[in-house]
Amino acid sequence: MIRLKIDRIGIDSQEQSALIILKDESGGRYLPVSIGGFEAQSIAMAVQGIRPARPLTHDLLKGMLDSLDVSVAMIIIDDLRDQVFYAQITLNVDGRTIEVDSRPSDAIALAVRANCPIFALERVLVAAGVSEEEAGGQEEEPPLH
Repeated sequence: MIRLKIDRIGIDSQEQSALIILKDESGGRYLPVSIGGFEAQSIAMAVQGIRPARPLTHDLLKGMLDSLDVSVAMIIIDDLRDQVFYAQITLNVDGRTIEVDSRPSDAIALAVRANCPIFALERVLVAAGVSEEEAGGQEEEPPLH
């Protein structure tokens, strides 16, 4: 598994959708993931420490998990099929580990709130990752945080 961090959130002008760019913490690879606008806003708000007056869906989910004494251990982007990413949220519940299927955008939004690591399987990065050179100037843009 490769540990990733959120590098930035932006707009994919070709696809007219939001895009989250995850960066390999140990190398110069990026994993661009197309996400919905709501999820992009939710992730950006959490990264920037902005707390809405009322909880967003991801805040609600984190609050419910906290109330049930369930912790989010990590998230893993574990598959890419037909141009669609898949993820698992790993939860610690009463000494047990449970994995829950998730869209990567929702998993990332929860990971930011839970301050837990984000991982991808190597095969996902091989299939969809891009190098710094291929990213064409990624390093010149200001990072998200």
